[in-house]
Amino acid sequence: MSSRPRGPHGLLPLSKPGGITSHDLVARTRKVFGTRKVGHAGTLDPMATGLMLLGVGDATRLLAYFVGEDKTYEATVRFGRTTTTEDADGEPTSAAAPEALARIDEAAIRSAAERFVGEIEQVPSAVSAIKVDGRRAHERVRAGEEVVLEARPVTIHGLTVHGAEALPAADGPVVDARITVRCSSGTYIRALARDIGEALGVGAHLTALHRTRIGGFGIEDAATLPERAEIEAGAAAPALIDPAEAMRRRFPAILATPDEARALRHGRRIPAAEFADRLEEPPSGPIAMLDPDGSLIGLVELRDGATKTLMNMPERAPGTDPR
Repeated sequence: MSSRPRGPHGLLPLSKPGGITSHDLVARTRKVFGTRKVGHAGTLDPMATGLMLLGVGDATRLLAYFVGEDKTYEATVRFGRTTTTEDADGEPTSAAAPEALARIDEAAIRSAAERFVGEIEQVPSAVSAIKVDGRRAHERVRAGEEVVLEARPVTIHGLTVHGAEALPAADGPVVDARITVRCSSGTYIRALARDIGEALGVGAHLTALHRTRIGGFGIEDAATLPERAEIEAGAAAPALIDPAEAMRRRFPAILATPDEARALRHGRRIPAAEFADRLEEPPSGPIAMLDPDGSLIGLVELRDGATKTLMNMPERAPGTDPR
């Protein structure tokens, strides 16, 4: 019999600070928890802050089921300037004429933004992590290549403009606006800012980006990693969310009987009729199956009237602390 897995495991919502890469955050998480088995469900740019979902230990198996979740961002868009990276980290490339910028106010920004709500075709930022012939687009751009990416379908569920403020600058005035965006996975907020700026004829780029929600997880769920000195001093690691709790936030859940749990762990199919009374309505996607003690067995879906295993978790001893 194979040994049961050891070590910490669970989902970890983290608040990413600005100025570090997502890779840096993963590396720090590995040090905090003393394991290399750490992954993420989507990155943030170095400039950006806010919510990232990481998986530790066994919970890295869950991350694929969060990658496609809808997301919410708060951003500051600066109108009147464009940059090489479409954010504040890039070099300036153009400045709008003062008379053109004088026409940009909250009403004008809101009117332009409304054109982008709904299902749209968006050209991702050329400095994105999308691969072009095996290399990241941003790597090609920084090597001096010209990169033009194809438009992709995304959905902007909601876009709210919270105000606009004209500001003086050494090289001419600009207008800053704060926005909240609720969108599908794969949406580039930098590209959205760029496109709104182009629609207004003055250009734009991001000066701040903060992710506040990924599916059922909000920034209020996020922990902050201890700093290096705190780690060396023995600071406690943040609490991990048990895989069962994480999946209950994502999918319908069924508490299996002991016989069902054994069958599921061996990949055997169970007729859906056996637990029809444990579902409020027939699900169209994955179902989280739980042991009688509440731990996560894995995910199944219903095919041809029976369960089909999508993913099984390694079995741990009852009562094992995920942290």
